[in-house]
Amino acid sequence: MTKQYAVRNIRLCTKDCLCLYVCPTGATDTENSIIDVKKCIGCGICRDACPSGAISMVPVELPPQQGHTEAVTSALRAIMHSKSEQESIAASLPGRLTAAIERSNRIMAEDMIRESGYMLPQSANTRTFLEKLLDTQHGEGFPRAAVEELLSMLQTNEKTEKGG
Repeated sequence: MTKQYAVRNIRLCTKDCLCLYVCPTGATDTENSIIDVKKCIGCGICRDACPSGAISMVPVELPPQQGHTEAVTSALRAIMHSKSEQESIAASLPGRLTAAIERSNRIMAEDMIRESGYMLPQSANTRTFLEKLLDTQHGEGFPRAAVEELLSMLQTNEKTEKGG
């Protein structure tokens, strides 16, 4: 069995707190909605006890990034373009509802990128994306130091274009 640890989806967490009572190491913390990865032994008891299904088990080392065919990439680009257009349309309209629609489209687009495997923490795509951010000119206020720090901490399990 591969080494794993528990993570909590704070959107699903109902703060029923059963995880607090069953965790043998005290890794769960509902005050700040995190699970301490250093304390978690990966037993999955908290996941099984969670009535809202907010806890999942994640492998410590993710498998290598799956390759993407041109058909998948072009479909993702089309969806992203559509979400971007919807976000722009909503941004130009007045009202609180349109602001919510604008933000919702941005969040959905980010989720699609991540869930399609382009932004997995250990994927070479993430490293390549961050490197391209550093290679591109940005306006004042761009968090260059934060991107460099992320790159220094990021451990990928694949080769990147720059060989990282």
